[in-house]
Amino acid sequence: MSKHEDQRLLDAEPEFNRFIDAAMNRRNFLRGAGAAGTVAFFAASPLAKAVAGSMDNSKLMGFKAIPASVADTVVVPEGYVAEPLISWGDALFANSPKFSQSNDSKAQEMQYGDNTDGMTFFPLSNDRAVLVANNEYTNNEYLYPHQGKNISADDVRKGQAAHGVSIVELMKKDGSWVVNVNGRLNRKITAYTPMEMTGPARGHDLLKTKADPTGTEILGTYNNCANGQTPWGTYLACEENFNGYFAASKDVDLGGTYKRYGVRAKDWSYDWWKHDERFDVAKTPNEPHRFGWVVEIDPMNPNSKPKKRSALGRFKHENAALTINTDGHVVVYLGDDERGEHLYKFVSKNKYKPGTHASNLDLLEEGTLFVAKFDGKEGEMGGKGQWVELTFGKNGLTPENGFKSQAEIMIFAREAATQVGATTMDRPEWVAVHPNNKHIFCTLTNNKYRGVRENQPLNVANPREKNPYGHIVRWAPKGGDHSSSEFEWDIFVMAGNPEVHEGLMAGSANINKDNMFNSPDGIGFDAAGRLWIQTDGKYSNKDNFAGMGNNQMLCADPKTGEIRRFMTGPIACEITGLTFSPDHKTMFVGIQHPGEDLAPSHFPDGGNAIPRSTVMRVTRKDGGVIGA
Repeated sequence: MSKHEDQRLLDAEPEFNRFIDAAMNRRNFLRGAGAAGTVAFFAASPLAKAVAGSMDNSKLMGFKAIPASVADTVVVPEGYVAEPLISWGDALFANSPKFSQSNDSKAQEMQYGDNTDGMTFFPLSNDRAVLVANNEYTNNEYLYPHQGKNISADDVRKGQAAHGVSIVELMKKDGSWVVNVNGRLNRKITAYTPMEMTGPARGHDLLKTKADPTGTEILGTYNNCANGQTPWGTYLACEENFNGYFAASKDVDLGGTYKRYGVRAKDWSYDWWKHDERFDVAKTPNEPHRFGWVVEIDPMNPNSKPKKRSALGRFKHENAALTINTDGHVVVYLGDDERGEHLYKFVSKNKYKPGTHASNLDLLEEGTLFVAKFDGKEGEMGGKGQWVELTFGKNGLTPENGFKSQAEIMIFAREAATQVGATTMDRPEWVAVHPNNKHIFCTLTNNKYRGVRENQPLNVANPREKNPYGHIVRWAPKGGDHSSSEFEWDIFVMAGNPEVHEGLMAGSANINKDNMFNSPDGIGFDAAGRLWIQTDGKYSNKDNFAGMGNNQMLCADPKTGEIRRFMTGPIACEITGLTFSPDHKTMFVGIQHPGEDLAPSHFPDGGNAIPRSTVMRVTRKDGGVIGA
C-alpha cells in the first residue's frame, strides 16, 4: 500500500482530541443519556486514546458520502462504479446450464449458490485469483416455481446444492476481475459434501449416527454466514442457524440441550427432513450436534476434504477473525449470533511457522477456547474484561455441573459459557481485527430481549433496553498480547435515529441524520485501517427507522469516530460479505436476498426478472484505492 496515495493506518492523537471536544459539545457521547460519566469516559478512555495514538498522520476517507436510498439498485459515491460479478444460478463451470428458476438439483450443483455472504479473495498472480464465498441459505419463494410447496426429493437436493460454499477462479479481462468458468480450482461445496470432524469432539458418542458410527465423517455444511481466512491459505466457513433445518416426524422429547440451540420439532419450512432423514431428529437425534462448527477449506486443492474444527466450539458462528499473536500462537475471535449469547476466543496449542505450509494446516485442531466477561461501572460505556477458560475441570466445568469431558464442553459451548458467568451480548456478529493487530471490533446487531427477559438484563456492554438499532464494541488485549486473559473495552458507536429520538435511542455523537443506520452486521478493515460497516436491519424507512432507507454499507475512521455512508443496496436486501484485491483497487461486496418475502425487487437483471443474490465488483473510475 505504501506506493499508493493511501497512507498506512490512522491519524494521530490531537485530531482525535478535537473529535472528543466535538462530542462533548453535542450534549454528551450518548445524547441525553443523563450520565456525566459517559462523556468523561469517552474523553479519557485509555482504549480510545490508544487507538488514536497508535496511528500515523493520514486522512482515511476521501469519498463524498451518499444519501439514504429506497431505489432497487446499488448506489455508490460519485467517481465509483458497482457492477455484478456473479449471481445465484450463474455458471461455475464451462458446461454449467443457464440460470432458470426451473433448474433441477443437477443444474444447481454446477451453479453459484444462493444468498451470498462472507467471502475471501485469494490472489494467485497479478491477473488470476480465487474467490471463495459462502452461500448461506435459500429463499424458497424464488428457488422453486412452486415457492417451496409440496417439496420433492429433487427439490430438497436442489436446496442443499444452493447452500454451502462456492469456489470460483477470477481472471483479469480488460483491467477488470471477471469469472473464469474454465478455472481448474472451481468447486461447489454443499450440504452433502463429505467432511472430516477434528479436535476434541471427534468420535464422541454424541456425534455418532447410523450412517456414521465413528462420529468422524459428516455430510455437508450449510447456513454458513460469515467467514475467516488463515495465513496458510485456507478458508473458514462458519455454520450459523443450523437449527432451522431440523424437524421431527413424530413426537420426541427434545431436552434442554436441543432447545438451547434452537432445535425444535418444527423446522423453518425447508422440509429437508421429508426426504433426508438426517434432518429428522426423531430418526437421527445426534445429527444436530454435527453442525454449528467452523469448517476449514483448502481452496487451492480441489480434492481436499473440508475439516470441521471442534476446538473452536459449537454455536451459531458468525465469522472467525484470525490473527497471529506476537508469540506465534494463532488467535481466533468468534461471535455467537443470537440474542443473549456470547463472544469467544480460541488460542492454538501450537505456533504458526511462516513458510512451512504443511505444519500449519492443523493449527486449529488443538487449543483453548475462552469466553468474554465484560466489567465496568454503570453509565461509563467501557471498562475492563476477562477471558474465562472453557477447559474441563476448570471454572466449574465438571461432571457435577453436567460436563463429562472436553468434548462435551465443545459440543455444548453455550452451556459452558453460561456456567462460567460469561456476559450476555446483543447478538455478537462479525468480529474484525484492526491491521495494527492491537484492537478488535465486534458488531452487536440488536436485541429485543435486552432488559426484558430475566436472563438478559442490562449490562455495561449492552446498556440499551430492547436495543432496536445495535452498536459496535471494541477492545484491546492487555499489553497487546492476544493470549492475555485481560482486555480493555469501550463502545465505538451506538446506532440510532436522532431525527426520531433523544437519549440512548438517538445514538452516539458520531451518528447524525446523514449517516444513521440500524443493525450493524458485517464489518471488516482494509489495509489502511478503514472500518467498513454493513447492515442487515429494518428497511421500512418509517417510524423508528424513518430516513434510513434500504440496507447500506458505511465507512468509519476508528480514530476519529467519523462515519460516512458509502453504499446503499436494492429493495429488501442485506449487504454482507467484503473482500479486496491486494492493491485495494477492487472491492467485492455481497447483496443478499434482494426482494425477500416477495418484496418488489428485480435486482440485478431488472424488468420482471427474479431477484438474485449477487457479488458486486466496486472500482473507482480513476483506478484509485477504494475509500481513499
